[in-house]
Amino acid sequence: MKRHVYEVQMEWTGNDGEGTKTYRSYRRDHVITVAGKPPLAGSSDPAFRGDPSRYSPEDLLVASLSSCHLLWYLHLCAVNQIVVTAYHDVAEGVMQEREDGSGAFAEVVLRPAVTIAAGGDVAKAHALHDEAHRFCFIANSVNFPVRCEPEIVAEGGSPESQAES
Repeated sequence: MKRHVYEVQMEWTGNDGEGTKTYRSYRRDHVITVAGKPPLAGSSDPAFRGDPSRYSPEDLLVASLSSCHLLWYLHLCAVNQIVVTAYHDVAEGVMQEREDGSGAFAEVVLRPAVTIAAGGDVAKAHALHDEAHRFCFIANSVNFPVRCEPEIVAEGGSPESQAES
């Protein structure tokens, strides 16, 4: 079995001089870095006193699921002679917060809108989403459902050439 290791550095940048003296005395801002890549500005969700202009861990989890699915899907289309010309996903994650402040994601729904080249096999393109989901490293690592509701259309196709799940 191959083993892959990912090193991420996290630095809290929200100390305004008093550290965590009180719940309101610090910002949740932090910077995420990976060697050789641009830094990513993080914070908590605004519901938890975070900066809405920065990525939250929840944003990044949903983005990771969407990105992993995209990459597997493109790979599977390429090896199955399905030419993807456009791909746009509007992914949505639902997290449920408990009375004690803890919480967990209940589900994530991916909604990729995919355009394939004219004459492409829309049914095959649709079916490859199931394969992508089966292979997705991130989806295989979470303990909540990840659903995919793709929409596929062939370039120049009419609504009849579309496939929906």
